[in-house]
Amino acid sequence: MSTPLSLALVGFWHVHASDYATQVAAAEGAELVAAWDDEPERGRPEAEALGIPFTEDLDELLSRPDLDGIVVTTSTAAHTDVIGRAIAAGKHVFTEKLLAPTTAECEQLVDAARSADVKLVVSLPRLAESETATITRAIADGALGDITYTRVRLAHDGSVAGWLPSRFYEPADAIGGALTDLGCHAVYLTQRFLGAEPESVSALYGSVTGQALEDNAVVTLRYPGGALAVIEASNVTTPGASTIEVRGTRGTLVLGFAGRGLLGKGDAFDPERWVEPQAEPAAPMPLELWLSAIRTGAGTEENTSAAIELTRLVEAANAAARSGRTLDYRVPTAAR
Repeated sequence: MSTPLSLALVGFWHVHASDYATQVAAAEGAELVAAWDDEPERGRPEAEALGIPFTEDLDELLSRPDLDGIVVTTSTAAHTDVIGRAIAAGKHVFTEKLLAPTTAECEQLVDAARSADVKLVVSLPRLAESETATITRAIADGALGDITYTRVRLAHDGSVAGWLPSRFYEPADAIGGALTDLGCHAVYLTQRFLGAEPESVSALYGSVTGQALEDNAVVTLRYPGGALAVIEASNVTTPGASTIEVRGTRGTLVLGFAGRGLLGKGDAFDPERWVEPQAEPAAPMPLELWLSAIRTGAGTEENTSAAIELTRLVEAANAAARSGRTLDYRVPTAAR
């Protein structure tokens, strides 16, 4: 292990590549030493802008004995190959979501990382936020009663303001549209609040901009006991339109309405007016979790389990949208 940790940025396909470069630069005891992209004409100027060397040969990069790990921001379709090669080379891996296009590929990568003693972490940043921890605590404490309804909406204007690249709608590379990328955050938050095993899933996708993949998506889930969940993702919406609602028989928590923070109403808060609940502390962000796991040897099973279940539900939602039907959602016992 190098001191500081020696990392490479692998891929500039995703718009968050530069964000992760900034996070690594700000992290204590870690540095970017190289970059790679499957399109050199895209990757080389990006690497130059970051002030790090660019290499055209991924295997050469992964064979470097001084390299501890890679940050993966390739297309989703390339994840299985790139991450698999990194694990085989003994390099730790931090990756954008989805971990892989299919649940089976996710499980294979997680098993391979475990066998190779490689630390694998997927970027699920909203699980680390204080608001998520506060909502989760309220649910666990029974402050909301029985949960009857959740709605998580992630939205931005990337496809109408022109800053989201058109490659995000190329089926061969992106795998899916707004739900598969931006909507992932809404999916794993819903799974945190209500669990990973709804009874059924249905989905409606639309394309306001006429792309090959959806830029507007709504997914609905029914859970045992009658609770309903709505997951929304949009790349064609006025900024500041992301929201969370968690409603139960005794109380409600809402976040993001008209730009406001987390507010609660009900027996455990105030039955007559909206008030700010006592906030839980934020957890370490995924990149911090990954760097710490590399240094300490700590497990990352909670993160990778959530990543597998995220892909499982995204796959089911995409299948429901294609079929136009409500689908049963049953996770085989062996896959849990």
